[in-house]
Amino acid sequence: NRKEKLRIFQLLFLITGVSVIFFTFLQSKKFQSEKIILENLQKKINEEILKQGSNENSTFYNVKYSGLDIEGNRYTISSKETVNSDNENVVNMRGVLAVFYFKDDTELNISSDKAIYNNKTLDIKFVDSVKCFYENSELYAGEAEFLNSKNSLSISDNVKIIDSKGTIFADKLTFDI
Repeated sequence: NRKEKLRIFQLLFLITGVSVIFFTFLQSKKFQSEKIILENLQKKINEEILKQGSNENSTFYNVKYSGLDIEGNRYTISSKETVNSDNENVVNMRGVLAVFYFKDDTELNISSDKAIYNNKTLDIKFVDSVKCFYENSELYAGEAEFLNSKNSLSISDNVKIIDSKGTIFADKLTFDI
């Protein structure tokens, strides 16, 4: 009698376990068959991919890079549009905003129409309508190039610095960082 009850419980546990596994498997198959992207949207995506198939340069929108420089300062570089170049480490950016957060709790904000960023060496060249804001100073230029690999900063093309101490105009400024 006791053995029969034990066997009945074992059989019930076995049936319950097998049914749980079976229904779980059915549910996973059901979820796999559901479409995440609507068919017409998928067709548009596939058409766009085919159009760009011969073009090796890919365009991405609202891209953001972040990391630490050699000195351990945090930075973020974001752009409205980014296009990969022939060099896999270099990207061409449009509508660029870079923020450098220094260890002394100050921030340097740089914006420009275009930039060329090397995500391996962390070098970046800002081009066209370069604007920099640091504490109470403003800098305007046509081009600014930060070479992290050489620890240098070069600012050129109609440089204008506005500070509480006065305004400075220059053709080119070079800093050894």
